[in-house]
Amino acid sequence: MARAIIKKANEADERRPFIAHGEATVLNLGALTVGRGFFEPGWQWSKDVKPLAGTESCEVVHTLSVLSGRMHIQMRDGQELDLEPGDVAFVPPGHDAWVVGDEPCRVVDFTGAEDYAQARTGKQEEPAQPPIQ
Repeated sequence: MARAIIKKANEADERRPFIAHGEATVLNLGALTVGRGFFEPGWQWSKDVKPLAGTESCEVVHTLSVLSGRMHIQMRDGQELDLEPGDVAFVPPGHDAWVVGDEPCRVVDFTGAEDYAQARTGKQEEPAQPPIQ
C-alpha cells in the first residue's frame, strides 16, 4: 500500500539554477516529481536553459499551472500561447518560451520536472569553428 507524503513546497529536494534569470526546483513525491519554476523578467528558454539542455528547443512535456506573472510560448510548428495567472496548460515538446513584462513568472509543473533544466550528460559537442577566411 502506498504511503501518504507531504513536503513543504519551499523545501525542494533539488535546485536547478538557470544560466541566468531564475531557477527550477524539484520535489519528489514517491512516483510523482513536481517542479516549480521561478522565471525572472528577461528569462528565455533559448538563452537561459538551452545551453544546459543541449537541444534546439525545449523537448520536455509540461502540464503546468501559472501562479503569477506571464509567459509566452512559441511552438516549433508556429502555434503561440500566452499564459497568465490561473491558467493551466499542456505544452508538448518542441517550444521556446519567455517571460512577458517586468513581473517574475512562477509555475508549478506536474509532468516536466524529471528532465527539465538538467545539465546534459554524455559526450559534449565540440564548439563550431569559424570558417577560415
